[in-house]
Amino acid sequence: MANHSSSIKRIRQINSRRLHNRYYARTTRNAVRKLRELTDRKEAEELLKKVSGMLDKLAKRNVIHKNKASNLKSKLTLKINKLA
Repeated sequence: MANHSSSIKRIRQINSRRLHNRYYARTTRNAVRKLRELTDRKEAEELLKKVSGMLDKLAKRNVIHKNKASNLKSKLTLKINKLA
């Protein structure tokens, strides 16, 4: 266990930040999953705007890597463009 008060505080901060990051990462993953299941192009295009914003925000806050966010957005866009 940590001995210094600053390290004890740091542990508290890290735990709360980790829970915060887990929540937003999980929410985004569920939104990506939901987008992949859609078959209606118009509905998918609307959801893509929200999902790409969520991915950008996660990348900006270093929850996921910026290249991972870009790759996901690219693959989702290609999938939506293939819908009739």
